[in-house]
Amino acid sequence: MESVKQKMLSRRSFFKAAAVGTAGIAAASAGIAPPALAQGHASVTDLTHELYEEFPTFFGQQQFFREEKFNYAKDKFNMFELRVNEHTGTHVDAPLHFSADGLSVAELPVEKLVVPLAVIDIRQKASADADAQVTPDDIKAWVAANGDIPENACVAMLSGWGAHLGTDKFRNADADGKLHFPGFHVEAAKYLLEETKAAGIAVDTLSLDHGPSPDFATHYAWLPEGRWGLEAAANLDKVPAKGATLVLGAPKHRGGTGGPARVFALI
Repeated sequence: MESVKQKMLSRRSFFKAAAVGTAGIAAASAGIAPPALAQGHASVTDLTHELYEEFPTFFGQQQFFREEKFNYAKDKFNMFELRVNEHTGTHVDAPLHFSADGLSVAELPVEKLVVPLAVIDIRQKASADADAQVTPDDIKAWVAANGDIPENACVAMLSGWGAHLGTDKFRNADADGKLHFPGFHVEAAKYLLEETKAAGIAVDTLSLDHGPSPDFATHYAWLPEGRWGLEAAANLDKVPAKGATLVLGAPKHRGGTGGPARVFALI
């Protein structure tokens, strides 16, 4: 009797697994992530801006170019040749970007690229002050509301600046050419280094440092410690303050200081 029972349980598990597999295939074909995706994540949010020739840059000059090499009408296939500055569009800063011998983008450990996401919302103060910064107090307030910053997390600044993309306010240069947009205060970067094991920080602006920074203090404090940065992230307002998993599709070119990335959040 016990033998028969075990066989029945085995058959029941087989048919249950088959049903789940079939449901997963159907969901995938419909563009819906199956529940089994990434240990139970049910949806995916794109955190990447579309890259195009006029995408605003920190220095104000075009950094993305493409030239058609083949086209379908003539050659029966399409192909472009691209020329791009590493730090264009939604992109990653590797430790090598601001250090003499830090890790290149190709050397970033993959286990540091799929990480918990903690989103710190400073939209209210950024709307009142374009030069607003994430401070240690903002981080402490997040912890008080959500618990400790998870190990290997990406701590992201949500300033609402992505809404200005396509307008002059995204760079927000004044008459003297000085930029004005939010970023991480150097003391916030130091706090994360001392009090957490965060792997990266992210911003929805053009720089980890706020626009008028004279010395890139946050870059110099953060990146040489083996951490990465993500700049010009999109749609941070569409993910929760905690609980999402960030997947950073960093490029892998040898010796790179960074590069355009495809980034998304599993929720």
